[in-house]
Amino acid sequence: MGNSKTLIKTNLFRSDALQKILAFASLIFLIIIFSIASPNFLKWDNITGILLATSVNGILAIGVTFIIITGGIDLSIGTIMSLSAVMTGIFIVNMGLPVPVGIVLGILTGAFCGMVNGFAISKLTLPPFIATLGMMMVTKGLALIISGSKPVYFMDIKGYNKIAMTSIGGIPMAVIIFLLLAVVAHFVLSNTVLGRYNFALGSNEEATRLSGINTANWKILIYTIGGMSAGIAGVVLSSRLNSAQPAVGSGYELEAIAAAVIGGTSLNGGEGGVLGTVIGIHYDRINKWTENFISAAGMADRSNWVYCNSGSLYGYCKAEKIKI
Repeated sequence: MGNSKTLIKTNLFRSDALQKILAFASLIFLIIIFSIASPNFLKWDNITGILLATSVNGILAIGVTFIIITGGIDLSIGTIMSLSAVMTGIFIVNMGLPVPVGIVLGILTGAFCGMVNGFAISKLTLPPFIATLGMMMVTKGLALIISGSKPVYFMDIKGYNKIAMTSIGGIPMAVIIFLLLAVVAHFVLSNTVLGRYNFALGSNEEATRLSGINTANWKILIYTIGGMSAGIAGVVLSSRLNSAQPAVGSGYELEAIAAAVIGGTSLNGGEGGVLGTVIGIHYDRINKWTENFISAAGMADRSNWVYCNSGSLYGYCKAEKIKI
């Protein structure tokens, strides 16, 4: 009985489990507070608006969760998303390829960029920060050059906008795509060889390599998955906007990384999960809704909001056992 209680307590206070609890509790707290403060908060239109705004960041966050679990980082997913969107537009609008073919090629563009990241990190032994920072600059430049620094519009492409904006049961397709990817990613991390090796790489890469596993190839695959998620996000975002904006992706990578970390994925590697990331991305989005609410309410003094976010930072530090 005593051992059972100790085991439960140990599992509860693992950094990833504690971080998920903190993130979920914070999310529920914000929902309760702002459903009381604003009668419009829980209206279906507002909820679907928040979910729709979350979908693209959520798709990126799923991909980056895989990468952070290995102990790596990817600063290029935002600009890879932009390049994938632009290439999708070039394939469909400029080259006249069928929409499904253009979408697949756009997603493959993202996957290729991710594969290059993985190759640079695992084969050329570049630090993930440096390799993905370089890819961020390259893809940002390519998106601007290929598009001529102008948006690629899908106005004449029948049905393209429906990829993200068609509703099923009142839920936009972009949200459904995000949730389906989250379910698939959770299954992969929890029940497949890829998931086990993903955590093994983050826990102790050298021991994993010495056990006979080709860590370089698995790491390339994981970064390719990250790039592919950015490609999917690019298609969804361009469908939602009905245009491919070459400069829109900058900054998305930080929100995706923040969502994964808020949800319990450790920057040290070896811990994390998609469920926590889904919680984290919705916490981050409601966080932004709250900032807009405060601005609209004319509350010039945002000291309470500073305290709230400081509390989130404190919770993360405690979960990661950082002394403060």
